[in-house]
Amino acid sequence: MDGHLPGSHGEHELQERYQTTRRARNFYEHQVLDHLNEDMRAFVGRMEMVFVATADSHGECDASFRAGLAGFVRVIDERTLMYPEYRGNGVMASLGNISENAHVGLLFIDFYRDTVGLHVNGRAHVADNDDVVAVAGQPLEVLEDIVQGGGRRPERWVVVDVEEAYIHCSKHIPLMLKADKSIAWGTDDAVRKGGDYFGARRSQPAPAEAACAGAPARSWRRLRSRRG
Repeated sequence: MDGHLPGSHGEHELQERYQTTRRARNFYEHQVLDHLNEDMRAFVGRMEMVFVATADSHGECDASFRAGLAGFVRVIDERTLMYPEYRGNGVMASLGNISENAHVGLLFIDFYRDTVGLHVNGRAHVADNDDVVAVAGQPLEVLEDIVQGGGRRPERWVVVDVEEAYIHCSKHIPLMLKADKSIAWGTDDAVRKGGDYFGARRSQPAPAEAACAGAPARSWRRLRSRRG
């Protein structure tokens, strides 16, 4: 925060430099909340996907994606929400970042009806299944029944304390048609997971070449963050 205004010092300085301060102040005053109002809570409750932004303690960033049945992101109250983490590729890039740096940015987008988005920024922590019962005020069986698909069971949860919530404008969000797709929730089948779609395995250097390259640790951090 810069004084009483939402946002960072950097964005406020750029607003002054590029003479967008009046427009920005209008947005802050009319669109940015420090909680989820009733309409926002209803919007999150019908979303089936969310984009998740995290960074580690060095500022190395990661953008990821989560999906589930409508309501898989649970709104606990106007300042708290949580979403389940299922079995994945084992890298845990997002959770690893959160363990070092609690700041998280969530972006919900409705591509199918209203073509509008919702930003939710806050601080997150990782909670085991037993721990979220106290947060949600509901038995674990009820939570799993709401969020699971195809018999999946959450391995853990991410609990987010909301600090900012604001609209992502509609004008550039495409209207899409939702097609039926058979989703293999939690599969380990390489083909169903996309296989080597981008040819990454073919692009890896030979073992001897990789050993000679001696890539610095920071380069590996960047590679790791891009693997989701």
